[in-house]
Amino acid sequence: VDGHTEIEADYIRQCVAELERTGADNVGGRMVAEGAGIRGEAIAAATSSPFGVGGARFHYSESEEWVDTVYLGAWRRSTFEQIGLFDEELVRNQDDEFNYRLRAAGGRILLSPKIRSRYYSRASWKSLWRQYFQYGFWKVRVMQKHPAQMRLRQFAPPAFVATLLMTLAGAPVFHEARILGGIILASYILCLAGATVLLASGRPANLVLRLPLAFAVLHLSYGMGFLVGLVRFAGRWGDRRRSGEFRPIGSGNR
Repeated sequence: VDGHTEIEADYIRQCVAELERTGADNVGGRMVAEGAGIRGEAIAAATSSPFGVGGARFHYSESEEWVDTVYLGAWRRSTFEQIGLFDEELVRNQDDEFNYRLRAAGGRILLSPKIRSRYYSRASWKSLWRQYFQYGFWKVRVMQKHPAQMRLRQFAPPAFVATLLMTLAGAPVFHEARILGGIILASYILCLAGATVLLASGRPANLVLRLPLAFAVLHLSYGMGFLVGLVRFAGRWGDRRRSGEFRPIGSGNR
């Protein structure tokens, strides 16, 4: 259970019931985000939208469906005995990596609205930046260990940040770089405006005004973290070792 989460009183019962009812190998519910104060509420809204966090269905889907990964999760003990434990090298994205291995082994992951909890979002821009920077940073190690699990959408933030950095570096010298940078920034601002309008209905104006910044922090921090991860782990391509491997009782020191 996430340290920022409160689970409903029937949470465990519902997890067990869904495991038994569906035969799923991992079950979890929607990540219902809440925030403290206007800034926290804006962050919660941004992290609950496809534009903010991409195609991870557990952030916003209210339907029962089979998914690639799920918030938190509940498993049978036998699942860990079959595919191993969480990879302890990963400071972030442990569930992402584990669920990929689970699906690669033929397992199925269920998102169920019956499994309920509340997640309390970060309440400051600094803490949000740090959180998503780490997501991007450690995503590189997941990619190095399991290249096939990557999706095109996951490269969008680092590609955006890399292009911005290159155009900024070239702007003092090259006129073309200034034009390209202006086009990219203008396009992104239009996307921010559109996503903000879609989320604005029924929300107070002071929250809506903070949504563009919340989106920008999510995208820029993740993208920057990913790029830094590429540099930091440049020598780890081909290193797919996993720490925290399962060893049956009696197979070694206890």
